[in-house]
Amino acid sequence: MTETVTNWAGNIAFVAGEVRRPRSVGAVRSLVAGSSRVRVLGSGHSFNRIAEPGADGVLLSLGELPVEIDVDTSARTVRVGGGVRYAELARRVHAHGLALPNMASLPHISVAGSVATGTHGSGVRNGSLAAAVREVEIVTADGSLVVVGRGEERFGGAVTSLGALGVVTALTLDLEPAFEVEQHLFTELPLEGLDFEAVAGAAYSVSLFTDWRSPGFRQVWLKRRTDQPMVAFPWAAPATRALHPVPGMPAVNCTEQFGAPGPWHERLPHFRAEFTPSSGNELQSEYLLPREDALGVLRAVDAIRGTVAPVLQTCEVRTVAADEQWLSPAYGRDSVAVHFTWTDDAEAVLPAVRALEAALEPFSPRPHWGKVFATPPAEVGGGYPRLGDFARLVRELDPAGTFTNAFVRDVLTG
Repeated sequence: MTETVTNWAGNIAFVAGEVRRPRSVGAVRSLVAGSSRVRVLGSGHSFNRIAEPGADGVLLSLGELPVEIDVDTSARTVRVGGGVRYAELARRVHAHGLALPNMASLPHISVAGSVATGTHGSGVRNGSLAAAVREVEIVTADGSLVVVGRGEERFGGAVTSLGALGVVTALTLDLEPAFEVEQHLFTELPLEGLDFEAVAGAAYSVSLFTDWRSPGFRQVWLKRRTDQPMVAFPWAAPATRALHPVPGMPAVNCTEQFGAPGPWHERLPHFRAEFTPSSGNELQSEYLLPREDALGVLRAVDAIRGTVAPVLQTCEVRTVAADEQWLSPAYGRDSVAVHFTWTDDAEAVLPAVRALEAALEPFSPRPHWGKVFATPPAEVGGGYPRLGDFARLVRELDPAGTFTNAFVRDVLTG
């Protein structure tokens, strides 16, 4: 009987010849060497067919590999297995008095899958999650284990790689001393007269939320490191009750607010690790654009809010520092990231996505690789100056195209 595997939201049922869940790296190597088509499924937190291998391929899940988390306290690094998720990694790292520089809003996503698609947190000086990677271990098409480290020329294409080079079985990440964070929330920040740079730089990590039913932002989440100065925030009123990013949703699953200090991994995400979010009930899109254009970007979205708002649950605006990963949406430019959590009605959402992409087109948007977007992948790939170098790296490590599916093939034609 054919097994049906869906993504996190349940809007995609992946087409695959078989689904395999190896229990060791050795088994991964043997499986890959004996297969003609392989794609890897991380935590499934994607909203398109980036992980789909096709009817003749193997969908490989790393979820049953041993939980490998090896912390080197003297080097301030951690080697983490390909199936590990951020929540379990963060707890182990913190137990050694160390920390990751940043985390995404959801701690339940896989480390390898997150960095492979350019996932990020927030902060004007914080890079994407891939920026912490110093070494990646990849099982290539013939079953070989290839290690690519920071400082090698091909490292720029090896981390945010869309799964096109092989199976990532381990990553080594940079760490820093553990720190505490306070979370302060504000409400009703006007778009008119917004000093975006001042607001975005008001804390270590800043998120703005709105439903675009009116101009401005319903919520502002400031995550301040307690070892950094408190910055005045005169532009909006402090929240008087705990809030959830989606209006009307209970805040019980959110990380603690009202300035209560806590460990970095219990404040940088928006959601508590112990509350696993349910699948479904939403679709997601996200676009990274030059940070210098942030006000123009926000005004462009505001101009079409009549189209966006009816199918939107919430929109989050964050910042991401430039990085050097060839296929990172933040490659080479400090970015503003505009994220849309839609309703789960794809037929109703897609026209809004098309209108949104048309409004953002003057600002050279780069969609998040794992989200819903309407721009053909070949056109998306054309927005990356090092795409040709990445295509050469794919040919070097995967000459037969074992890990290239329709999504990746379309990107490479850009």
